[in-house]
Amino acid sequence: MHLDSITLIGLVAATCTTSSFLPQVIKTLRSKQTKDISLLMYAILTAGLFLWLVYGIILKDLPLILANGVSCSLALSVLFLKIRHG
Repeated sequence: MHLDSITLIGLVAATCTTSSFLPQVIKTLRSKQTKDISLLMYAILTAGLFLWLVYGIILKDLPLILANGVSCSLALSVLFLKIRHG
């Protein structure tokens, strides 16, 4: 697969923004503390990430698909933990 510079920029940006979710997911999994996490914010964020994923699939845009697929999964995990641990 040949990556052009625009796709490469997209993949690097996707890696940066997607990996930013990891510290929150790890901290929440370890501590089970979700009191200070906004349920509404994560619900809206997850919906938006899902819609970006659908958009990326429609466009067949690899950076959009990868970034939003992984980000949506990570946001869903925090949302699930927020609902579970309140």
